[in-house]
Amino acid sequence: MTVLYTDNGFSSISQEQSILSDAGATLLVSQCRSEEDVIAAGAMADALLVQWAPITRKVIEALPRCRHIVRIGIGVDNVDVKAASERGIAVSNVPDYCISEVADHTVAMALALARQLPEIDDRLRGGTWKITPDRPMPAFDKMTWCTIGFGRIARAVQARAQPFGFRRTAFDPLVPDDEFDRMGVGRMSLDEAFRQADIVTLHCPLTVDTRHLVNAERLASMKSTSVLVNTSRGGLVDTIALAEALEGEVIGGAGIDVFEQEPVANDHPLLNCRRAIVTSHVAWYSEASVPELQRRAALEIARGIRGEALQNQINES
Repeated sequence: MTVLYTDNGFSSISQEQSILSDAGATLLVSQCRSEEDVIAAGAMADALLVQWAPITRKVIEALPRCRHIVRIGIGVDNVDVKAASERGIAVSNVPDYCISEVADHTVAMALALARQLPEIDDRLRGGTWKITPDRPMPAFDKMTWCTIGFGRIARAVQARAQPFGFRRTAFDPLVPDDEFDRMGVGRMSLDEAFRQADIVTLHCPLTVDTRHLVNAERLASMKSTSVLVNTSRGGLVDTIALAEALEGEVIGGAGIDVFEQEPVANDHPLLNCRRAIVTSHVAWYSEASVPELQRRAALEIARGIRGEALQNQINES
């Protein structure tokens, strides 16, 4: 069995090499950037271990031996899952790593923005000492926090928000009421979430239906003091509309860790918004999360090689 590591940015891949060697597989390592690169490197591959390389329909149809694709991460935006399913190829991800890291990053952004720290810091550095903020600042225990999604990361965010006294709510039509009740979280519709919540954090996949879930119309429906945080998928937010909403004081602040195009362009208007905290897709990172991601991805490939049940397959193959 041959596994192609299509691309990676890790300092060491010794874990993957050891795990796959123990499973009886040969690991080929490349740094594919294009469809053509993957096709050329993967002609004899039985499985793919993929970080950012494009695994399109063209690629999938050109790899006759491939039976398993593992995306090193939670999202599978760069894998054509439908094409893989049609050819009987299992697609897996790593959905259960970096939960704490992303939740921590989300909450850190939200709390800093709700307390207007970027603006107050900027004001003080500019020479103005003032012991009250320039605009309304609700107390945390008077605010509603709504997660769009109620999966692993959203629940970790909810748990972190609880000690601060927020009224905690979520939107997720796929989760039953008893799961909400168990965590003491109220249910909101999508429209209610944007109209009523003081903090809205995004924790949902990027699909045709969720692309630009946050657009100019939704932003206009939010409170003028509200905060939006996206540590999920870049395409969920129309960031041009968001920048305009921040500059027009339509909402109170935004924390953005992910963008539709990465790296984000240096002239993107969001980078000049005083009410925004922007980070470079680092919410997932800690010294512990990186090796854990690599280990879990390699173990899923190894399960497939051994003919064992896959733990994180996301499609029917």
